[in-house]
Amino acid sequence: MSLINSLNNTQSTTAQSQQAGTVTPQASTQSSASTTQTLTTGNPFLDSLRLPVADSIPEANSQDLSQEDFFSLLSQQLSMQDPFKPVDNDQMIQQMASFSTVDGISKLNEEIINLNALTTSSQALQASGLVGQKVLIPSDTGYISAEEPTMKGIVSTPETIQDLTVRVEDETGQLISTFQVDGSAGGNVDITWDGLGKNGEPVAEGSYILKVSGKVDGKSEELPVSTYAHVTSVSLGTAATGAILNLRGVGGIKISDVLAVSES
Repeated sequence: MSLINSLNNTQSTTAQSQQAGTVTPQASTQSSASTTQTLTTGNPFLDSLRLPVADSIPEANSQDLSQEDFFSLLSQQLSMQDPFKPVDNDQMIQQMASFSTVDGISKLNEEIINLNALTTSSQALQASGLVGQKVLIPSDTGYISAEEPTMKGIVSTPETIQDLTVRVEDETGQLISTFQVDGSAGGNVDITWDGLGKNGEPVAEGSYILKVSGKVDGKSEELPVSTYAHVTSVSLGTAATGAILNLRGVGGIKISDVLAVSES
């Protein structure tokens, strides 16, 4: 009997709502259709010029678990726990300590990134003082130009060698010049090529290779050579590479690979 009364009451309430002017789904659809019709002019050409109405796209929620989210979940866990089997205090402390550790590591990573960026900028600023000077690089290739008509380098000897033979070759391996250097002092021996070929005339601008040999224990051996290069500019580089020195005719080299700095 109560179920029939409830149904009658529901029907009477629906009827009263319709008489009071309650909007039905059909009326809502008609209102929406009329609104859509007001957006058009009836002229296909003018309607095509209208810009499409962009649907508002809600911003995606962050998937990161913040400290507020953690404590909210912890509060829910405490409020819904079984009073006869409460959460172990040690377990709760362990969870809080784990979250604090993760949060601390995340902040530490951000600080390290900022520190790396600051270090790179500071290193580039210090390296800018090398612009216009010459640096010694671990390469046997140098560059001859109108500004630098000579080529200098250093050959490392394991012992005192009376005579060192220097061969100058171009990029194709063709022999350009040959001369002797005294290596009786041993250690690092300075070598200088005047930039002249076999005929005594200046060579063309370009890259040239210095190859030095000498007798070690009675046998002729190739010795390591380092050359000087002119620094034209400095690039910032990255945190991994550091500042990059741009050398005339040679290219870029990390500042950490520089062996020595010479006067301009």
